[in-house]
Amino acid sequence: MCITPNELLSRLGEFGQYCPVTLAEREELIDCSDPPSLKFAAEFRGHYYKMAGQKELDKFLKTPELYVPPLAPYPLPLLNNLPKRLTVADVKALFPMQAELQGFCPVTYLDGKRRYEALVPGNIEYAVLYRKKLYIFENEEKLQMFMRKPEKYWNLTLPHKLPPLKEPIVLTALPLTGYLEQGVATALIKAMNAVGCLKPKFPYLSVKRTALLFIAYHLKAYNPNSPNYIRKKYKMKLERFIDHCELIPYLGIKMTKKYKEPQNRPIDFDHKLQIFLSLKDVDPLG
Repeated sequence: MCITPNELLSRLGEFGQYCPVTLAEREELIDCSDPPSLKFAAEFRGHYYKMAGQKELDKFLKTPELYVPPLAPYPLPLLNNLPKRLTVADVKALFPMQAELQGFCPVTYLDGKRRYEALVPGNIEYAVLYRKKLYIFENEEKLQMFMRKPEKYWNLTLPHKLPPLKEPIVLTALPLTGYLEQGVATALIKAMNAVGCLKPKFPYLSVKRTALLFIAYHLKAYNPNSPNYIRKKYKMKLERFIDHCELIPYLGIKMTKKYKEPQNRPIDFDHKLQIFLSLKDVDPLG
């Protein structure tokens, strides 16, 4: 459209950067400010209007009078009555304001026919300020549904019976079996599955000790709480450990009872045999 961003802002129509077509046809507030592209924008009566997509743009260009005053069926709410998405920092700055519905997601609750099972706690990462009230939602999808139709979800009341509050579990306060289940069960299962599939055998070590070392390296290499450089370090150690474990099946296949001249052996046979022999008095943890 060959206009600057400042010119666009100064000549926006009555709906700002909200789509007039979705507001008129579905009573949905769709904010078109992000991305700032003018691909679906139109000029009418000296003002600019942004649409949600090509379909809405085609409708507006065909009969623009139906989507702007005085024929537009719904006006854009006042600025103070438009839903505003908040960051986690924004929510914390609103303290001591409390979330409406005691923090349960209003969209999940209403769309779940106000059943007890539909009372799902919201996540502070998905927060909206609307009519000077704070709402938090289960996920991004539920937040966007509220942003489009806030009037549908904002004025709800909770039932008398509510789910019990979920308090965080202190892992160190659990018995050993509970701590293992809650803290390291997933990582252990993955490590044990890997060792079960590979069935490694390190030269000169028992199968049991080989399996224990493999699991230890695997836990270190894939610990999500470790710094990246630590994980990378142990992934390299794990790969080297696996390479050494593969020496036994390789030599078992390539080695023959009868002597072969060096030129008749596989090209890497002598090298791998030397590595195998050098591991006799080597500590794999070193």
